[in-house]
Amino acid sequence: MLLMCSNLKKSFGVDEILTNVSFILEEREKAALVGVNGAGKTSIFRMLTGEWQPNDGSITCAPGLQIGYLPQTTNYDGQHTMYDELDSVFEPLRQTERLMRELEHDMSTQSGSVLDATMKKYDKLMAEFEKKRGFEIQSRIRGTLKGLGFTESQWRQPMQELSGGQRTRVALGKLLLTEPDLLLLDEPTNHLDIESIIWLEEYLRNYDGGVLVISHDRYFLDKITTKTIEIENKKSTVYNGNYSFYIAEKSVNREILQRKFDDQQKEIRRQEKSIKTIRSFKTEAALIRAKSREKLLDKMERIDAPEILPEQIRINLTPKTQTGKDVLSVDELSMAFDDKELFENVSFELKKGDKTVLVGPNGVGKTTLFKIILGERESKSGTIREGVNLHIGYYDQVNQNLTLEKTVFDDLADTYPTLTQTEIRNVLGAFLFSGDDVFKPISMLSGGERGRVSMAKIILGGANLLILDEPTNHLDMFSKDVMEQALCNFPGTILCISHDRYFINNIASKILEMNPNGMAEYVGNYDDYYVEKQKRADRIADSEILPIESKPQSTAKNEWQMRKEAESLERKRKSAISRLENSIKEVEDKIADCDTRLAQDEVGRNAELAMELLAEKAEFEEKLLELYAEYMEFTSKV
Repeated sequence: MLLMCSNLKKSFGVDEILTNVSFILEEREKAALVGVNGAGKTSIFRMLTGEWQPNDGSITCAPGLQIGYLPQTTNYDGQHTMYDELDSVFEPLRQTERLMRELEHDMSTQSGSVLDATMKKYDKLMAEFEKKRGFEIQSRIRGTLKGLGFTESQWRQPMQELSGGQRTRVALGKLLLTEPDLLLLDEPTNHLDIESIIWLEEYLRNYDGGVLVISHDRYFLDKITTKTIEIENKKSTVYNGNYSFYIAEKSVNREILQRKFDDQQKEIRRQEKSIKTIRSFKTEAALIRAKSREKLLDKMERIDAPEILPEQIRINLTPKTQTGKDVLSVDELSMAFDDKELFENVSFELKKGDKTVLVGPNGVGKTTLFKIILGERESKSGTIREGVNLHIGYYDQVNQNLTLEKTVFDDLADTYPTLTQTEIRNVLGAFLFSGDDVFKPISMLSGGERGRVSMAKIILGGANLLILDEPTNHLDMFSKDVMEQALCNFPGTILCISHDRYFINNIASKILEMNPNGMAEYVGNYDDYYVEKQKRADRIADSEILPIESKPQSTAKNEWQMRKEAESLERKRKSAISRLENSIKEVEDKIADCDTRLAQDEVGRNAELAMELLAEKAEFEEKLLELYAEYMEFTSKV
C-alpha cells in the first residue's frame, strides 16, 4: 500500500468542502480523481502534500513515501534555461560523479593499502551511480524535452521568456525525472499537443510508482487509469476501472439506488398510513401498537435520494440560413512572420454538414489559419473561397466575444436586442443557466461557465459555420458532454481545433492534420485517424526498405502452392469470424440477462445480490471487449 485516506473532512469556518473521503492507493496503481469543478479535488491534493491539514480523518503513507506534485500553475522564472532546470534534478548524481573523478585522480598516485581503500570507496560510488542511471542523465533529459514537444532550438531558452503553458510543461518534465514514489498530477495534459499526450500516456503506464491524476481529458484517463475516485456531494465513491467503466457503473448504481430509495419511500408511506389508521381507534392498545410502529420507523436507516442530475439540452440549435453544398475552400495557403515560414501548401474543402477537426503540433499555426479564414490576418499567399449564405460564428480560447462587466443575460440581450426575454432564457437554459444564474456577472463565472455563455452567444447569432478553437478547454466533464451534444446535433458545418481525443471521437467526421509543409486529410474520428496514420507510416517504412531491383523467379508450381495456402488461410479466417460472431452473440445475451435480472424488484432490494450481478456483468463486458478486438483483427485482414 502506498497511501490510505480514511474519512477525510475539510472545512473553512462553516463552509464544508469535504465531509467523507476515503480511498486506498496500491503500489504502481494509476488512479483518477474526478468530479465537477469546485468539488474539492485540488483540496485533497493539498492535504496529501501537507499544505493543508484535514479537520478530521487520517492520511496513512507507506514508510519513506516520496510524493511529487504538479499543480495547475507554476512560477518558474529566471535566466537559467529549461535544459538547466531539468538538469538540476540530477545535482546529487553530478556531485557523486565529481567525487568519482577526484577518486580516479587520487588512485593514479596511490599504491598498497591506501589504493585498496580508495578503490573500495570508488566501487561503492560507481555502483550507486549506475543504479541511479547516472550514465543516462543526458539522454533522459533530451528524451523528456522531446516527448513534451520542445524542439532542440528551445532547450536553451531562459525560463523567463517561456509562456505559462511552456513553464508548466517544464515543471512536468522536472517532476517526471525526479521519479517520486507517488505522482500527484493536476491537469497534466493542459498545454500539451496530442503527440505529447500520447508520449505522457506511455510514460505513465510504464511508471514504476503510483499515480493519482486530476484531469478532464477522458481519453487520457481511459488509457492510463485502473481506478476512479469520484468526489460528489463532498463524499468519495471508488470505482475499480477507468473513466468509461466509471460512467457505465455509475449509471447502473444510480438506477439501483433509485429503486431502493423508491421502494423504501413506498414502505415508509405504507407504515405511516398504518400508524394513522391504528391511532384512529383511540384505544390504549391501539396507541401502544402505533407507538411501537413509530419507533421501528424512526430506527429505519434512511436511504438518501440520488442527486438530481442536471437537465440536458432541451432545444434544437438551428442556423438562421442554410449554406450551399460548398461551404469553404482553402487553396495553397501559406503564412510567414518576419520572413520566417510558419506553414505552406495548406489546402482543404468544407462541405455542408462536415464536422472537421484540425490537429497538429503546438506552434504549427492552427489558430493563425483560423485568423486568416476570419479575415483578421492576411496570408502570404493562397486563396480562400466562401460558399453562398455563409455566416461564421467564432469561438476562441479566451472568450473574447464576452463583456466581463455585464451579466450573462445583459450581454446576450445587448448583442441581440430583437430577441425576446423568453428566447434568450431558452437558449441560456439549454446551456445550463437557469433562475438567477442568468444575472451573474460574467467576470464571476468559471472558465467552463464562460465557455458555455460564449457558445450560446455564437448560436444565437444564427451561424451556419462554427469555427471553434479548443472549445472544451477549462470545461468540467459534464460541461464537455453538454458541448458535445450541442455540436453533434448542430445541423450546420463545424471546423474545430482540439487536442481532446474523446471529444474528437464523438463529433468528428473528418480530421485534417496540419504540418509546416501542408495538410493531410483523414476520414472518420480520432480512432480512425490514428489507425490510418499508422498504416500510412508503415507503408512509407516498407517502401523505404524495399530493394531497388527485385526479380522474382516464380514458377507455376510455386504460384499454385501460394494460391492454395491463401485459400486455406481465407477459409480459416471465415471460420474464425463465424465462431467469434456466435461467441459475441452468446456473451451479449448473457449481458442482457444480467440487465433483466438487475431490473427485478427483489434484486433492487438485495444489495449483495445486486453487486454479485454487477460483478458478473462486468466480467461478461470485459470478455465482450476481448471478442470484439479479436473480431476486428480478423475482419480487417481483407
